[in-house]
Amino acid sequence: MIVPVTAVFAAVTGLLLLVLSTYVVRFRLQYRKGMGVTDDRDFEAAVRAHGNLVEYAPLGLLMLALAELNGVPGYLVYWAGMALVVGRILHAWGMISGRGGTHKARMAGIALNWLAILMTAVLLLWNVYRVYG
Repeated sequence: MIVPVTAVFAAVTGLLLLVLSTYVVRFRLQYRKGMGVTDDRDFEAAVRAHGNLVEYAPLGLLMLALAELNGVPGYLVYWAGMALVVGRILHAWGMISGRGGTHKARMAGIALNWLAILMTAVLLLWNVYRVYG
Protein backbone atom coordinates (compact mmCIF):
# COMPACT_ATOMS: atom_id res chain seq x y z
CA MET A 1 0.00 0.00 0.00
CA ILE A 2 1.28 3.46 -0.84
CA VAL A 3 0.69 6.71 1.01
CA PRO A 4 0.89 9.43 -1.65
CA VAL A 5 -0.61 12.22 0.46
CA THR A 6 1.83 11.63 3.31
CA ALA A 7 4.69 11.26 0.82
CA VAL A 8 4.16 14.81 -0.45
CA PHE A 9 4.19 16.25 3.06
CA ALA A 10 7.22 14.16 4.01
CA ALA A 11 9.06 15.48 0.94
CA VAL A 12 8.26 19.10 1.79
CA THR A 13 9.25 18.53 5.42
CA GLY A 14 12.52 16.97 4.25
CA LEU A 15 13.26 20.05 2.15
CA LEU A 16 12.50 22.29 5.15
CA LEU A 17 14.87 20.18 7.26
CA LEU A 18 17.65 20.69 4.71
CA VAL A 19 17.07 24.46 4.65
CA LEU A 20 17.18 24.67 8.46
CA SER A 21 20.20 22.33 8.63
CA THR A 22 22.09 24.53 6.16
CA TYR A 23 21.27 27.59 8.25
CA VAL A 24 22.64 25.90 11.40
CA VAL A 25 25.76 24.64 9.61
CA ARG A 26 26.47 28.17 8.41
CA PHE A 27 26.60 29.34 12.04
CA ARG A 28 28.66 26.31 13.09
CA LEU A 29 31.25 27.09 10.43
CA GLN A 30 31.23 30.81 11.22
CA TYR A 31 31.90 30.20 14.92
CA ARG A 32 33.87 26.96 14.51
CA LYS A 33 31.46 25.37 16.94
CA GLY A 34 30.80 21.66 16.34
CA MET A 35 28.43 21.29 19.25
CA GLY A 36 26.34 23.63 21.34
CA VAL A 37 25.86 27.31 20.59
CA THR A 38 27.53 30.62 21.31
CA ASP A 39 25.93 33.67 22.89
CA ASP A 40 24.70 34.66 19.40
CA ARG A 41 20.91 34.77 19.69
CA ASP A 42 20.45 34.11 15.96
CA PHE A 43 22.59 30.97 16.20
CA GLU A 44 20.56 29.68 19.13
CA ALA A 45 17.27 30.45 17.35
CA ALA A 46 18.46 28.57 14.24
CA VAL A 47 19.42 25.53 16.33
CA ARG A 48 16.05 25.54 18.12
CA ALA A 49 14.06 26.00 14.88
CA HIS A 50 15.88 22.96 13.46
CA GLY A 51 15.52 20.98 16.70
CA ASN A 52 11.84 21.75 17.03
CA LEU A 53 11.18 20.48 13.51
CA VAL A 54 13.03 17.26 14.34
CA GLU A 55 11.02 16.89 17.56
CA TYR A 56 7.54 17.36 16.08
CA ALA A 57 7.61 16.42 12.39
CA PRO A 58 8.36 12.68 12.71
CA LEU A 59 5.35 12.01 14.93
CA GLY A 60 3.10 14.18 12.76
CA LEU A 61 4.20 12.41 9.57
CA LEU A 62 3.88 8.97 11.19
CA MET A 63 0.35 9.81 12.29
CA LEU A 64 -0.53 11.02 8.78
CA ALA A 65 0.82 7.81 7.26
CA LEU A 66 -1.12 5.67 9.74
CA ALA A 67 -4.29 7.61 9.01
CA GLU A 68 -3.80 7.22 5.27
CA LEU A 69 -2.98 3.51 5.56
CA ASN A 70 -5.97 2.87 7.79
CA GLY A 71 -8.49 4.35 5.40
CA VAL A 72 -9.08 7.84 6.74
CA PRO A 73 -10.42 9.81 3.76
CA GLY A 74 -7.59 11.35 1.76
CA TYR A 75 -8.96 14.89 1.89
CA LEU A 76 -8.87 14.78 5.73
CA VAL A 77 -5.30 13.48 5.71
CA TYR A 78 -4.46 16.25 3.23
CA TRP A 79 -5.85 19.02 5.47
CA ALA A 80 -4.09 17.63 8.53
CA GLY A 81 -0.86 17.45 6.51
CA MET A 82 -1.30 21.03 5.31
CA ALA A 83 -1.74 22.22 8.89
CA LEU A 84 1.36 20.29 9.96
CA VAL A 85 3.64 21.52 7.17
CA VAL A 86 2.40 25.12 7.13
CA GLY A 87 2.71 25.14 10.92
CA ARG A 88 6.28 23.87 10.75
CA ILE A 89 7.22 26.49 8.14
CA LEU A 90 5.59 29.32 10.10
CA HIS A 91 7.22 28.18 13.34
CA ALA A 92 10.69 28.05 11.79
CA TRP A 93 10.26 31.41 10.09
CA GLY A 94 8.93 33.02 13.28
CA MET A 95 11.64 31.48 15.43
CA ILE A 96 14.40 32.76 13.14
CA SER A 97 12.81 36.14 12.38
CA GLY A 98 11.94 36.71 16.01
CA ARG A 99 15.43 35.61 17.09
CA GLY A 100 13.89 33.08 19.49
CA GLY A 101 11.50 35.56 21.04
CA THR A 102 7.78 36.06 20.63
CA HIS A 103 6.74 36.32 16.99
CA LYS A 104 3.28 36.02 15.42
CA ALA A 105 4.43 33.46 12.84
CA ARG A 106 5.98 31.32 15.57
CA MET A 107 2.77 31.37 17.62
CA ALA A 108 0.63 30.60 14.54
CA GLY A 109 3.01 27.76 13.66
CA ILE A 110 2.74 26.25 17.12
CA ALA A 111 -1.06 26.46 16.99
CA LEU A 112 -1.24 24.85 13.54
CA ASN A 113 1.21 22.13 14.50
CA TRP A 114 -0.73 21.22 17.63
CA LEU A 115 -4.00 21.39 15.70
CA ALA A 116 -2.61 19.01 13.08
CA ILE A 117 -1.52 16.49 15.71
CA LEU A 118 -4.82 16.78 17.56
CA MET A 119 -6.84 16.51 14.35
CA THR A 120 -4.88 13.46 13.19
CA ALA A 121 -5.19 11.80 16.60
CA VAL A 122 -8.96 12.30 16.52
CA LEU A 123 -9.13 10.98 12.95
CA LEU A 124 -7.14 7.88 13.92
CA LEU A 125 -9.32 7.17 16.95
CA TRP A 126 -12.52 7.88 14.97
CA ASN A 127 -11.41 5.54 12.21
CA VAL A 128 -10.56 2.73 14.63
CA TYR A 129 -13.92 3.14 16.35
CA ARG A 130 -15.74 3.24 12.99
CA VAL A 131 -14.04 0.07 11.74
CA TYR A 132 -13.79 -1.98 14.96
CA GLY A 133 -16.22 -0.34 17.36
